Amino acid sequence: MQFLKSLDDLLYEIITWLVFYPVTLWRTIRHPFAMMAYADSELGDTPEQQYPDVLSPPIFLLLTLLLSHTIELALVGQSAIVAEKQGLAGLISDDTSLLLMRLLFFAVFPLIMAVAMLRWPKEKLTRDSLKPLFYAQCYPAGVFALVLGIGGVSTQSHGNQAFQVAGLGMTLSAFLWYGVLQTFWFAHALRISRLRGFGIATLTMVECLLVFALLAALLP
Repeated sequence: MQFLKSLDDLLYEIITWLVFYPVTLWRTIRHPFAMMAYADSELGDTPEQQYPDVLSPPIFLLLTLLLSHTIELALVGQSAIVAEKQGLAGLISDDTSLLLMRLLFFAVFPLIMAVAMLRWPKEKLTRDSLKPLFYAQCYPAGVFALVLGIGGVSTQSHGNQAFQVAGLGMTLSAFLWYGVLQTFWFAHALRISRLRGFGIATLTMVECLLVFALLAALLP
């Protein structure tokens, strides 16, 4: 009976993602700063009461990458990484392992942003101090990953220059949106000027891209 009850709860949780994922995505697009503050505040509640009307940030990021991967499969087909056996690609044998690898890649962005928020005011880095900042960053990272993924798929449309140009535009827009958001976030949270916030955001974005490139270099 306990197993059936757990299965019942799991099924209900998964099926409600069909409702709460688009709600979370729309609210993050419209009010990213409000969602980041909401992610932080909800961690003070008990686990059963956290995020009652949206998805939790890590789940949102995971489902966003799943959506992006589904779009890639539908429009482009199987990724060449799955067939490769060199470097880190040797650990990727199917779509599930590829999805987990991409989750690791894109989790780098909220992680480094969260660490930077503690580093600049020289606050102590602990699991407890890092978690709310990481959770807050997962919401915009999900939107960033989705737009970046769709843009990347569009650029792979060989023979259709319009799609390639649109994909490049989406990729640039994703970086611009994410960079501006981080600028305002650092400026507001650290109570500094937007110019200084832009400098911190730029430096942190470069760090994220370097780690991302390092991980990507381990793939063929």
